[in-house]
Amino acid sequence: QVQLVESGGGLVQAGGSLRLSCAASGRTFSAYNSAWFRQAPGKEREFVAAIRWTGAATYYGDSVKGRFTISRDNAKNTLYLQMNSLKPEDTAIYYCTTGPPGRTFSTTYGIESNYDYWGQGTQVTVSS
Repeated sequence: QVQLVESGGGLVQAGGSLRLSCAASGRTFSAYNSAWFRQAPGKEREFVAAIRWTGAATYYGDSVKGRFTISRDNAKNTLYLQMNSLKPEDTAIYYCTTGPPGRTFSTTYGIESNYDYWGQGTQVTVSS
């Protein structure tokens, strides 16, 4: 079983930066694909970024490309999301998630059901 705990959320001004962390417990994390999703009030949950368990491939939602960077440190069992050039529309609760690897990850990385474990979320608020 994998447990995930997000941290690093907070209040920032538009144009600022924030780094989210997701600390994982469990021996399977280092061999699992991982991702970040977010959900704003009244909105559907949105895919943000994903990364293969090896870290060799990353994927991003269109709204965050060029601004966000997903990374991981398997030795520390930690997933990261570096967020730059933040916009008010980035305001949401951010969730980290992880799931088993597969050959189709390059086409399924944005599908929620592809992941097994979810964190409790961390709030990110961007003021204008």
